[in-house]
Amino acid sequence: MAWVQYTTTKATGKRWGVSSAWVCVLCKQGRVEGAGKVGRIWIVPVDAEKPEDLRIWNGRWKKRRRRRW
Repeated sequence: MAWVQYTTTKATGKRWGVSSAWVCVLCKQGRVEGAGKVGRIWIVPVDAEKPEDLRIWNGRWKKRRRRRW
């Protein structure tokens, strides 16, 4: 039986270059392989790959401007 090492969402976010909140969202959506919840925190395997960002669908960012009335 192989042991799997886990890390926190804060450390994973730093490694992936995203916020820890975004890592929590990815875990909640089930897009991080092997992630689990212990109590109130998410734990992520150390060797987990960063999932593809599905928000960018046309290759560039779209910015919305807020109208000021």
